[in-house]
Amino acid sequence: MNAMTSPDLSQATPHPAPFLRVEDLRVKFVSRDATVRAVNGISFNLERGKVLCVIGESGSGKSVMMRSLLRLHPKKRTVIEGTMMVGEHDIGAVSDRAMTQLRGSLISMVFQEPMTALDPLYTVGDQIAETVRRHEGLSKEAAWARALELLELVRVPSPERRLKAYPHELSGGLRQRAVIAMALSCRPSLLLADEPTTALDASVQIQILVLLRKIQQEMGMSMIFVTHDLGVAAQIADQVAVMYAGRIIEYGNARDVLLNPQHPYTKAMLAATAKDQDRNLPLEAIAGNPPDLRALPDGCSFAPRCKYAGPDCIVTMPPPVTDIRGHMARCFKVEAADGPLAFDERVAEPA
Repeated sequence: MNAMTSPDLSQATPHPAPFLRVEDLRVKFVSRDATVRAVNGISFNLERGKVLCVIGESGSGKSVMMRSLLRLHPKKRTVIEGTMMVGEHDIGAVSDRAMTQLRGSLISMVFQEPMTALDPLYTVGDQIAETVRRHEGLSKEAAWARALELLELVRVPSPERRLKAYPHELSGGLRQRAVIAMALSCRPSLLLADEPTTALDASVQIQILVLLRKIQQEMGMSMIFVTHDLGVAAQIADQVAVMYAGRIIEYGNARDVLLNPQHPYTKAMLAATAKDQDRNLPLEAIAGNPPDLRALPDGCSFAPRCKYAGPDCIVTMPPPVTDIRGHMARCFKVEAADGPLAFDERVAEPA
């Protein structure tokens, strides 16, 4: 089945200019032994005040993409190509000194494990206050007052006492709230959240998710939320990007991607979740393993694990197919017409 070109959108209602624009981003790590191609030509836009959830298995390139937006990869072993525009700032072109100033003030990040994001030798209050003083030049007293306001903002109980506590004296949920407070301390325009609830129990996860979404809406921030949990994406996302082998293979608004998935990988992930499944039947696991990023195949990287794969999938990378609503999928089985994307459910004949 041949993929049709995207419909003409020239007469569509214009959208606001994107606050974040990523075009053909490629990231590879080079060593004497091998070259790992972790991100392989991803492009997306994010409007101001919107939330993009990036989902996919471990090793799909989600965290690498996020750290690239902050230029946190080691320079000597990393090659980054493509365009990353945040507002008027070209992230790939600014100097190291300018990038240091942009971290925290323009772009901030909430990391997956709060114990590694906090310095065990300093109190929570000292670490938040130091961030504020560095970027905004406040006095020690004013920065400490801001730190207290931030702990109150993220709903930390007894915030005055927690300001003087060391990270090891707090529970996992309170540490994560402290990390969020630090990330918000300089009122960033773009917040990156890299699986911030993975290390927390279910009840605390829900609290953190609700808190992040509420603060994001109140402050009008754009946010990229990385997760492998489709339930999380359904709760907080405006848009969803599905990554596999360093590529975005499906993209669109959250409702389209999660309720009308088109790529076989997205379909397989949804089928592997426990929600709405018959308890008497086993979950449908995705067979096989993700590809080796040191030796990616020429065709679709998911083809060896896909029950729909045909001969073309093995040798040729499927082009992106997009419908009139902006729902995109990279698959030869998908067609775009005047309406939403349509998937041909027929299983391919063996090659």
